[in-house]
Amino acid sequence: MSPTDQRRNRPRILSIEPRAAISGGEIAVRGDGFVANGRARPVVRLGETPASLLISSPTRLIVRIPDGVVSGELTVDSGSAVSDPSSVAVGRTITDNLHPVANPAIDPDGNIFSTFSGSRGQKVAVSVFRITRRGNLQPFVNDLMNPTGLAFGRDGYLYISSRAEGSIYKISARGERTVFAEGMGVATGLAFDREGHLYVGDRTGTIFKINPEGQIFVFATVEPSVAAYHLAFGPDGDLFVTGPTTSSYDHVYRVSPSGEAKSFFRGLGRPQGLAFDAAWNLYVAASLAGRRGVVRLTTKAEPELAISGSGIVGLAFTPDRSVILATTNSLIELPINVAGMPLI
Repeated sequence: MSPTDQRRNRPRILSIEPRAAISGGEIAVRGDGFVANGRARPVVRLGETPASLLISSPTRLIVRIPDGVVSGELTVDSGSAVSDPSSVAVGRTITDNLHPVANPAIDPDGNIFSTFSGSRGQKVAVSVFRITRRGNLQPFVNDLMNPTGLAFGRDGYLYISSRAEGSIYKISARGERTVFAEGMGVATGLAFDREGHLYVGDRTGTIFKINPEGQIFVFATVEPSVAAYHLAFGPDGDLFVTGPTTSSYDHVYRVSPSGEAKSFFRGLGRPQGLAFDAAWNLYVAASLAGRRGVVRLTTKAEPELAISGSGIVGLAFTPDRSVILATTNSLIELPINVAGMPLI
């Protein structure tokens, strides 16, 4: 076959959706010329690593991201020619010795904080770990029962909820803790507003508001959750809330500054951690139409699967335009070139 014929018969990748994934995530590749020379299936590679094909046709492929991938350059080999490479952002595992149940937290220096939460009532030696910019895993908080939500305040302290105790702890840069508030029920997600008030999700359906002096108010009431509440403030000052239920068609709630809760979007499976980017899009760890990962909701509540992968429970944007994903046992860094909205 002449070079001209090879170029003419080369597979073409026209689109990849989504263009970001972690190991085990599934992406859809569309184009043409994916099968040639009587071959039943093409070979898809990320760098030099072959990927699993779940669905194959001459114009559409469903590809599972293999373990251990270091290159995000995807090619399709039809048997007679290889496509031009197309980029896919692939996550890199930072550590797999954790048990997060909500978003990680990132301090101004870029250090990452995450929990070893444990099962209900389980007490572990190290409750919260710090991962430095160089990737060093360090014990940070010891002997805190079932740490769940994490959030930094303007005072530089890390605030942690304990769902077992219903308490909120205030942690110094040296890992020293004091009790900030008690009586929060099954305390889960945390978020600060612009005035420094701390909001706490109680799994029974109450959102508490705590002022800087530690006074507690009932802010809003939403549907009880079977797992946890996750909170994030939007750019207009509304509080966005998720809480997975037994339904596969759950809500993302939008709560006004006066405490009025309305549905912002309905149709996600087990929505959990959430975070805003600088363009005011909301990212939610959830499944959409059976596809698992992180769903991006525009300001008009238009959904799109932005990141593909299983077991994601939380996320946080880094200063260098990556996202840190928390799975049920790990933290993964994924370079997606998206700036996050400042949290405080």
